[in-house]
Amino acid sequence: MLNLIQNEWIKIFKQIGTYIMIGLVVLLVIGNGAITKYLDSKAEPVDQDWKQELTISNQQHAANMETMPMTKEFFKQQIAINEYRIEHDLAPEYTTTVWTFIQDSASFISFAGLFVIIIAAGIVANEFTWGTVKVLLIKPFHRWKILMAKYTTVILFLLLVLGVLFVSAAAIGAILFGTGGEASNVHLAYVKGTVVEQSLLLYLIKSYLLNSLSIFLLATMAFMISAVFRVSGLAIGISIFLLMMGGTVTQLLAMKFDWAKYSLFANTNLMQYADGSPLVEGMTMSFSITMMLIYFFIFHLLAFIFFTKRDVAT
Repeated sequence: MLNLIQNEWIKIFKQIGTYIMIGLVVLLVIGNGAITKYLDSKAEPVDQDWKQELTISNQQHAANMETMPMTKEFFKQQIAINEYRIEHDLAPEYTTTVWTFIQDSASFISFAGLFVIIIAAGIVANEFTWGTVKVLLIKPFHRWKILMAKYTTVILFLLLVLGVLFVSAAAIGAILFGTGGEASNVHLAYVKGTVVEQSLLLYLIKSYLLNSLSIFLLATMAFMISAVFRVSGLAIGISIFLLMMGGTVTQLLAMKFDWAKYSLFANTNLMQYADGSPLVEGMTMSFSITMMLIYFFIFHLLAFIFFTKRDVAT
C-alpha cells in the first residue's frame, strides 16, 4: 500500500501544474499581506478606551437579543466574552498581528480547495484518459487497494495544501505584523456557559481543519464521480459548482425548511457549534458528524463498486 501511495504521489508531482497550484496559494497569501500592510498604514489610530467600547458593544448586543431571537445564543456568548475581557484586563487586538493574519487567511481555504478537487477529479479519470489504466491493473494489487491508495494520496495533498497555506500565512504575518501583545496570543472560547482561555495556535489549527471539511467531502465526491464516470471534467464542474453555491443555497433553504439540515453543506461547518449558532434549530455536532459519515460512506461505496466491478481495463 505504501508503495502505491508513493507512486501516486510521484505522479502528482511530475506535473508542473501541481507546483503552479502550490505557488498560487503562496502568492495569494503574499499579496494579501501586502494589501493588509498598506491598509494598516493608512488606517487612523483606534481609540484606546477599549473597556468603554466593549461596554457599549454589550449594550448593543443586549438590544439585538430582543430584536433577533434567532441569534440570541451568539450575542449571549459575545457579551460573556466582552465581560471576561473587561474583568481580566485582556484588551482586544485592534491591529493586525500574525495571529489575526492567519485567521483571515483561512478565507482562502476554498480557493486552495479548488486545487484539491482538481487532483481528486483527475487521479482516477486521467488513468483512462492517458491509457495507463491497463498497465496499472496489471500490477499484483487488488483494485480496492489501488483505489484506496489514490484516495489516500488526495487526502495527503489536501493536508499539504492546508499546511502550505497555514505556514505561509504564519511566515508572512510574522514578518509584516509581528506577534502582538500577550493578550493577542490567547483565544477566548465560550464552553458550557463559561468563558475559558485557550491556546490561539491550537484554535487556529482546529479552525483550519474544521473549515476544510467541506473541501474534504467535495474532494471525496469528485473522487467518486471520477471513478464512476471516468471523466475528470464532470467531477471538477459539479464539485466546484457545489463549492461555490452549495453553502448559499443551503442557507436559503434552511430559512424555510427544516429538512435542509440533512443536506451535505448544512453539516460541514462544525464551527457553527463552537459559535453556538447552528444553521437549523435543534442540530447538534453529533448529528452533523453522523450525516457527514453517511455521505462519506455513500461516496466511497459508489466509487469502490464501480471501480472494482466494471471492466475498467477495456
